[in-house]
Amino acid sequence: MRLWNDKPYHSLDYELKKRFGEKVYRLALNGGMTCPNRDGTVGHGGCIFCSGGGSGEFASDPALSIREQIESGKERLSHKRPVNAYIAYFQAFTNTYAPVDYLRTIFTEAIAHPQVVLLSIATRPDCLQPEIVELLAQLNQIKPVWVELGLQTMHEDTARDIRRGYPLSVFEDAVNRLRAAGLEVIVHTILGLPGEDQERMFETLHYLNDQDIQGIKLQLLHILKGTDLAVRYAEDPFHVFTMEEYVKLIPACVEILRPDLVIHRLTGDGPKDLLIEPRWSLAKRTVLNSIHREFRLLDTWQGKKYRKKETPYG
Repeated sequence: MRLWNDKPYHSLDYELKKRFGEKVYRLALNGGMTCPNRDGTVGHGGCIFCSGGGSGEFASDPALSIREQIESGKERLSHKRPVNAYIAYFQAFTNTYAPVDYLRTIFTEAIAHPQVVLLSIATRPDCLQPEIVELLAQLNQIKPVWVELGLQTMHEDTARDIRRGYPLSVFEDAVNRLRAAGLEVIVHTILGLPGEDQERMFETLHYLNDQDIQGIKLQLLHILKGTDLAVRYAEDPFHVFTMEEYVKLIPACVEILRPDLVIHRLTGDGPKDLLIEPRWSLAKRTVLNSIHREFRLLDTWQGKKYRKKETPYG
């Protein structure tokens, strides 16, 4: 088995140390934006799984300036470990859903910080007008810029069910335009969406293998208070992964993915006060340790039962 920093997959930690020569930590920032899927431009209420904070519960206070948010995030991390390099991660809501001049101001303020080595922007593929892509390409000449797109699934019926608000063709067009501008693309997927079995989840991963993307996040579905998904779950409970099921699923997902794809996430964080299910995911370190243990067990079993099996990470 090939290892990247003792992990049997191309991890984000490995990639960042390779690029920057040291461990890099992410600072979750809030640019004070909303989402076209909430304000009526595309839809109302957002995606059915999205919380009132726009998946940005761990981001900083939007009342602070970007510089102040960075310093506040640094202060929180400094109590745990010495840190010299950071990713400025605009996380909450849709972070290109604003006039380009405003985006230029906040993004420039972030990358101007001497300890920020990379800018990462979470957004929707239908919020990447040509002038915004041009801005991101300009910033990419100063420091690396990553664009994170929330795809969740390739399946159009599921996309309609979760109220994603755009077709697959919009995603593909955005990826092509971002790549033509020299920007790296990371895609968010959700494992365990209602109505999606293992085969459908794997189809999304196979589809992404054929797209010109550089990274992927495997996100466990969280049912959060205050979401339409929570209402549906209360009225008609659907199956939610057990920890054992999820731990066994992840190595199978990794085996599908291209070995050059950087895997940014294997699970996900759910705010403790909002999370309805699965509650076991709150023990994130335990979950990750269990996943890595499953990788080792699979490798040992394969080695005993067969000649060494070639996998994307071996």
